[in-house]
Amino acid sequence: MTSSPKVGTSIPTLFLFLSMTLTASGQPLPDRLTAYLQQLPASARVSVAVESLADSSVSFAHRADERVPSASVIKLPILLEAMERVKAGTLDLDEIHILTDAEKVGGDGVLKTYSHRSRIAYRDLLRLMMVYSDNTATNIFINELGMDAINARIRAVGLPRSQLNRVMMDTLAARQGRDNYVTCLEMNRLLKKIYHRQVATPELCEQMLTLLKQNEDTLTIPRLLPPGTVVAHKTGTLSYVRADVGIVYAHQPFLLSIFVEGLPTAEAERTIAETARICFTYFARP
Repeated sequence: MTSSPKVGTSIPTLFLFLSMTLTASGQPLPDRLTAYLQQLPASARVSVAVESLADSSVSFAHRADERVPSASVIKLPILLEAMERVKAGTLDLDEIHILTDAEKVGGDGVLKTYSHRSRIAYRDLLRLMMVYSDNTATNIFINELGMDAINARIRAVGLPRSQLNRVMMDTLAARQGRDNYVTCLEMNRLLKKIYHRQVATPELCEQMLTLLKQNEDTLTIPRLLPPGTVVAHKTGTLSYVRADVGIVYAHQPFLLSIFVEGLPTAEAERTIAETARICFTYFARP
């Protein structure tokens, strides 16, 4: 008896499996994704939500309303609050922030290498936060915008289960259970509002999408997609979760939010990439 392919399968075998799965005549997307998820290791806990932006009747959800550790995906609602402040006139992206050594934290990002009292425009801080997932830039925004205000914005746009509870790299808070949380359904809801220019202003939504399209972490959703495919997304990585939420500009654009727990990082990245490939092949049809 031949066993089902697992995460980490060689690329040729992977594409053979995908081609067999994806060419099934008339197979609905939920059936394709369910079949894929069922062949993952038993330890894998995958939360995923998929929604067409062209046809609202096409969607898929698995553990999609479960609260999951957000990792750096929480930077997406922080971006939204910053842009809402720009709209209100209380944040000027061209204003200069004076970086101090006390603000620097480890993990992702380059600001930790900058000199004390370096001058950085808030516009550049936003780009560092979203494109390079800079933790220092993120904490600057959390401290200046206010955690309570960010959470109020999260609730105001209809994301009641998502919550910012700590700054980046606060490992003590995480160990004490004060982690940041989101759900796949709510991240899709937020991305959909940005895509349809329903938050901040249309111009600021366009700026948000531009930042998301520049994300340099390509090991997840974009990984197995055809070269040149545009993906506006925000990734996240912790030792216990790998995540990506984004808009994939296929022939029929679609939303995909996915969090993988219970697998080594490399296998979690492969799982996200394979899920995105299945969705893309479905939505690439004319």
